[in-house]
Amino acid sequence: MLTESLVEAFRTRLEALGFDLADLRIGGTPNRPLVQVRIDCPPRNVTVEDCSQVSRALEQWLDVGGPLGNRYVLEVSSPGIERPVRWHRHWAQFVGRDVNVKLAGLGRVRARIVSVPDEETVVLQPKGDAEREYRLSDVRDARLASDTDG
Repeated sequence: MLTESLVEAFRTRLEALGFDLADLRIGGTPNRPLVQVRIDCPPRNVTVEDCSQVSRALEQWLDVGGPLGNRYVLEVSSPGIERPVRWHRHWAQFVGRDVNVKLAGLGRVRARIVSVPDEETVVLQPKGDAEREYRLSDVRDARLASDTDG
């Protein structure tokens, strides 16, 4: 249900409001989708007022024939300390930072983002291991590691 065009529609609306789309997840049921939107606003932190403003703007769009019908549940929040790293632009933004990442065939590891050579590849260095290229399509889940993590 989460298509590239749907992600782009949300991203475009958020950018017009001065926010970055940090994450978008759609769950729930087809009759009542749960739309979870995480917003970012570098260099400052996202406030409760920001979430309210974005929620109202997205509701106006969704209520007048948006892509999910009119029986949706919308949650807008900040990305948090362990923010998701979902799209190429996030990987490029956080080069040099550690992520907790779940990789196809490897499981969950903590690794440093070394570089992002192109739209489909990331070079990671798992703790105590050598740098290695991974396809972004092999990344199942990635979140910035907090400084207090192992």
